[in-house]
Amino acid sequence: MSTNNFDIQLVAGRIGAEIVGVDLSADLSDGIIGEIRKALVQYKVIFFRRQQLDANGQVAFARRFGQVTTAHPTVPSLPEHPEVLDLNYGRTVARANNWHTDVTFVDRPPLGSILRALVIPPSGGDTIWANSVTAYQDLPPHLRSLADQLWAVHSNAYDYAAAAVDLPKEVKAYRDVFTSTVYETIHPVVRVHPESGDRGLFIGGFVRQIRGLSPTESADIIRLLQSYVTRPENTVRWRWQVGDVAFWDNRATQHYAIADYGDQPRHVQRVTIAGDLPVSIDGKHSQVVKGDSSAYIPTLVAA
Repeated sequence: MSTNNFDIQLVAGRIGAEIVGVDLSADLSDGIIGEIRKALVQYKVIFFRRQQLDANGQVAFARRFGQVTTAHPTVPSLPEHPEVLDLNYGRTVARANNWHTDVTFVDRPPLGSILRALVIPPSGGDTIWANSVTAYQDLPPHLRSLADQLWAVHSNAYDYAAAAVDLPKEVKAYRDVFTSTVYETIHPVVRVHPESGDRGLFIGGFVRQIRGLSPTESADIIRLLQSYVTRPENTVRWRWQVGDVAFWDNRATQHYAIADYGDQPRHVQRVTIAGDLPVSIDGKHSQVVKGDSSAYIPTLVAA
């Protein structure tokens, strides 16, 4: 498949496409940016091989799709680049080998994330993404009806980092920073995508409990729904190369960084684009329980 400006090569049947013929360091036209955005919404995660981007170029590309957030609500940014989250796995951060959607513990989770590969192990270190829209469509009607009614509490209080054991001192320090300010937000379990109108399961690793249910009941229901998200049919796996860029729709995906590379270095950097307030199928919005995310999501300037 192709557009007026680049080729699109599908990577998996339900999610994921490689964009061929685009130099992300170039001054891309509004038309090309519009076509990339259309591909992002359609394929949920798009890949660009062997790009020549630095941190400034990564941020500049992200800004073409919306307002860029600071690096993270609690974790410090890359020095001199307040928008860039530096992820040097095994050295300074715990590995994100847990299914999650980025920063869902705030009221306005990112629209999308852009990840750039600096150092990649010669074997291992792939990332898997899952399509939460097709997961919802796969639900039997009675489970879909149940999910439509549910709201979930998301929090960073027990992040994927906190579940790790025998962590190096540096990684333990990172975990403490990650949870230094506690955020909680109630989001609909089924979210309506603001651009496509599609319904998708909005859950993942930061969900702590279903509103109105016990922890045990919550865990059972989330486990059941999550099993549809992570079905192989709904996933795509990317084998990284240095210079690769992945851009995913954070409103319609989950992802998992596979920790199968031992002591080999793996270094990536992430920039996130500010998102909107999630909306349920009956038009209700997410609600903040704890934490002020205004420093993470700068206030929009009126035109």
